Amino acid sequence: MNPDIVGWTASAILLATLTRQIITQWRDKDAKGVSRWLFAGQMAASVGFIVYSWMLDNWVFIVTNSLILLTAVIGQVMLVLRRRQAAA
Repeated sequence: MNPDIVGWTASAILLATLTRQIITQWRDKDAKGVSRWLFAGQMAASVGFIVYSWMLDNWVFIVTNSLILLTAVIGQVMLVLRRRQAAA
């Protein structure tokens, strides 16, 4: 079995779960239970993993970690928007 198939499948599963979390967070009107540090840590780790994966020339993890970084940015933006809406 090609190892990339395993990697891409795992990537799809992880991104599906993160997408579901973003949808759940969007539906939560006040976002009180969401930590801003979660997204900050996720973004920092993702950048580190992107650089590491690039150094290893591993496209499965370059793409996966880039998309994970995108989910963290979206999550952070949504958190800020929800908190502003709740304060208004």
